[in-house]
Amino acid sequence: MRIKSVLLSLSALIALHAGAATNLVANGNFEKTTGGTNKQLSSTVTSEANRTTLEGWTSSNGNDGGYNFVLDTKIANTWDSAIWLEDNGNGYSASLGHGNVFASDALYWPGTLSQAIDGLTVGSTYTLTFEYALAQQVGFAGANSDNYWQVGFGGSTANSTALSIEDNGFSGWKTASMTFTASSASQALSFLAKGTAPGAPPFLLLDGVSLVSAVPEPSTWGMLLGGLCLGGFAARRRAAKRA
Repeated sequence: MRIKSVLLSLSALIALHAGAATNLVANGNFEKTTGGTNKQLSSTVTSEANRTTLEGWTSSNGNDGGYNFVLDTKIANTWDSAIWLEDNGNGYSASLGHGNVFASDALYWPGTLSQAIDGLTVGSTYTLTFEYALAQQVGFAGANSDNYWQVGFGGSTANSTALSIEDNGFSGWKTASMTFTASSASQALSFLAKGTAPGAPPFLLLDGVSLVSAVPEPSTWGMLLGGLCLGGFAARRRAAKRA
């Protein structure tokens, strides 16, 4: 019983740490824009009525914002959307956050979405997670294969698992998780849509981007050890009272 009590206390503290982990990514759910949602992205803040930018992020293909969009997934399967996504019995669903998503066509001048991440500890590892899906634009036909997000973090790169859909299909929302090691205190986090089989305009969707420390900070380890000691002390007191 003593060991069980201690383990329960330790588990509770670990869960507390996991829930309190700070997301280092700003506007990872893409809800904050400078010119409204349901528009094509610009590389800089603009007054153009059909362009917008995402706060904390930069979208660029070297010339402009690229063929990148911020879409409202509640209407992305309707003609009111800047990009009308197929929803013909293919299982289309709004993002897990039921709000905005970043969308990019891997085969038509895609732009890189990037953000500078500050406050990193050199040599420490960080876990990146995000939600993503593959959809097709209405009015086009053909299957799309091997579409994935190429993720950059400083000088390192990693790819999400590739998604493929049949003609007019939808992949469903997937979760990606990858770990990076920081080589400097400030590094760029980037996403670039990639694909190989151009059956029709394939749009990769991105949402819920989070980057957190992969291991507890020293202060958190102190909390965990303190919890372990308190759990052991409480177990001993209960045993002494029963004796």
